[in-house]
Amino acid sequence: MNRVLRMKDRLQRGIMLSLFVVLFVSYIVTVAIIYKQNFSIMQYEVNQEAKYIKNAVDIAGVDYLKKIDNVDRDTRITRIDTSGRVLYDSQGIKDLDNHLSRKEVKMALKTGKGEDKRTSPTLGKDMYYYALLLDDGTVIRVSKTIDNMTSIALDILPIMGGIFVFMVALSGFIAIWQTRKIVGPINDIDLEKPLENATYQELQPLLNSIDEQNREKDAIANMRKEFSANVSHELKTPLTSISGYAEIMKNGMVRPQDMVDFSKRIYDEASRLIKLVNDIINISILDEGYANIDREDVDLYDLCNQIISRLSSQANKRNIKLSIEGERVDYYGIRPILDEMVYNICENAIKYNKDGGSVKVWVGDTLDGPKIFFTDTGIGMEKGELNRIFERFYRIDKSHSKLIGGTGLGLSIVKHAAILHGANVSVESELGKGTKFEIAFGRNN
Repeated sequence: MNRVLRMKDRLQRGIMLSLFVVLFVSYIVTVAIIYKQNFSIMQYEVNQEAKYIKNAVDIAGVDYLKKIDNVDRDTRITRIDTSGRVLYDSQGIKDLDNHLSRKEVKMALKTGKGEDKRTSPTLGKDMYYYALLLDDGTVIRVSKTIDNMTSIALDILPIMGGIFVFMVALSGFIAIWQTRKIVGPINDIDLEKPLENATYQELQPLLNSIDEQNREKDAIANMRKEFSANVSHELKTPLTSISGYAEIMKNGMVRPQDMVDFSKRIYDEASRLIKLVNDIINISILDEGYANIDREDVDLYDLCNQIISRLSSQANKRNIKLSIEGERVDYYGIRPILDEMVYNICENAIKYNKDGGSVKVWVGDTLDGPKIFFTDTGIGMEKGELNRIFERFYRIDKSHSKLIGGTGLGLSIVKHAAILHGANVSVESELGKGTKFEIAFGRNN
């Protein structure tokens, strides 16, 4: 079952996906920017606070630290001696580890100041530390908790969620508006005259394809109409003759000595009618693609040899010499159709030949694949007729064709049979000198 997707749904889905990607990337970038900005501000504040405390302790002494206990619980102040022992902690934490190995402390004892950013083993939080060397040789250190990325992301999540909801509503509106704008010109396309529509350039290949299909449908419709008319005419002619001869015989208007001649005429017209019906059936089958017929390996040389044998009596009546040359070559195809194709060309070569003429058939394998050549010494054709001989009911010489009993469908059957086998039929002819047909089969896949 085919799934029919509305353009509105596809547009909205595309917009939503793009929106989600953009918002997600924006969300990550925003969190990163806020984190960096917050850290820079906090770093500046800690540095300034440490400098103020250092100056105050250098001037007023270490008793100043007792005055600022619990003033700011977010800021932790620590005083450390040169051995790393903690002399003072603003949060009153007792029994602290030796701090001599702490990076910021080591740097302060060495250069007068130091800083570091790490997870505090005491508090278990991400901290920023800034340390300065006091005049008495001890180190004063100020630290603050750093807001991590997760907390920042959670803080701005409601804002981003609100923006997302707004953008979803906006995208729905845009999808509906864009769909109407895009689909409008498409819905207005006149499929009967696709090239006369003013629409998107991207649709031009599609419109060209529709126009080509329309022309093909019109051509097929005209061909079927013409075929029906021709069939009616071709069937009417022998039926009229049979009916006329039978009526004369029924009314007793035929002399006994002429009865055999009239019977022969009825028989000939009936045979012509049967052949015409068979050819029409073959054409119809070939039009359907002959999909249900099994293919097999066919020896083309043996096939042509058998057909020449079947046509030998017809050729002998006019002293026409039939011959075959070449080599055995197999082709994977439909035997009855290949037989009909070769038979029709050979039979035409006899019918349209001169008394005492010849028909030569060559079968063999070439670099391009199996080929069959038919060469006769018949009446030939003018160049202007070569493109029409494969049309249904087309006859080169209608009066001559009527005398020899042609239906005008033989070469049309050859053309359809060749198409069915992926083969190519070509013809060369010279008026009064003869005709040469070539069937090139190509290589089987």
